[in-house]
Amino acid sequence: MSGIITTGEKRLVIVSGRAHPELAEAVGQELQTGVLPTTAYDFANGEIYVRFNESVRGCDAFVLQSHTEPINQWVMEQLIMIDALKRASAKRITVVAPFYPYARQDKKHQGREPISAKLMADLFKTAGADRLMSVDLHASQAMGFFDGPVDHLWAMPVLVDYVRTRVDLSNVAVVSPDAGRIRVAEKWANKLGGCPLAFVHKTRDTTRPNVAVANRVVGDVKGRQCVLVDDLIDTGGTIAEAVKVLKASGATDVIVVATHGVLSDPAAQRLQECGAREVVVTNTLPIKAAKRFEKLTVLSIAPLLARAIREVFDDGSVTSLFDGVA
Repeated sequence: MSGIITTGEKRLVIVSGRAHPELAEAVGQELQTGVLPTTAYDFANGEIYVRFNESVRGCDAFVLQSHTEPINQWVMEQLIMIDALKRASAKRITVVAPFYPYARQDKKHQGREPISAKLMADLFKTAGADRLMSVDLHASQAMGFFDGPVDHLWAMPVLVDYVRTRVDLSNVAVVSPDAGRIRVAEKWANKLGGCPLAFVHKTRDTTRPNVAVANRVVGDVKGRQCVLVDDLIDTGGTIAEAVKVLKASGATDVIVVATHGVLSDPAAQRLQECGAREVVVTNTLPIKAAKRFEKLTVLSIAPLLARAIREVFDDGSVTSLFDGVA
């Protein structure tokens, strides 16, 4: 046999952007690896500089960035980090984007519009990413935008375990805030023991961002505790209106559950005053003190991300984390 045979071991490296370093640190602690020391700063004109303070040659690098506001800055920083890893001879580069940037722009509603979610995937690939990992994509079809393996993680196990402790499972209904999320709500209903399902019929003007009107509830919620589930909460308008419609339809109690707490103004005020008993989100995005309110509960997604990263690194099964149905 010709050639050279080595017995070197694989090396896993967690690299973090500056958008949400607390999440990266928590993932690093779960994996007992820590986060790779990195120098990153902005020049006076806004250009971003990144340099890794240790060698990454031959490593399996996971580049974690949460795409919060200002989203374009953090997208650019992650692209620069990927490019730096590629030029430093990292063996495999995985983008870890707990909240996928531009996820809601995944199709054209009108002529002459972009499909920005596809553009993001193209940018990651061109920068040098080999793999992409995200949590609760706005539409599962977006997995097809990236030309390579995509690990679509579900926050449902984390959220369901908590919600079970907060409701009476014999008198609960799962509610989708619109018809488009029914399939996710069905999975929730099955996880909560096959409870009844309902959805809020709403109308949306595609020419006006963040504007939707909740009209009526389809399904029986009278006298029940309702778990209102969605993938994200931005300005909170849709969710707040849905809670009011549910209460008007006879729901005794409403808990709002979402994976991504974008919480743009005036979400905190709307959610605090809408009548929901509790609003539950994960920390896929950083939630600053100004965005927090009394009824808000934030659960950590770090253990789930760490388990998925470990499965990828070990060439294991990410699907096995979700009972083989992710």
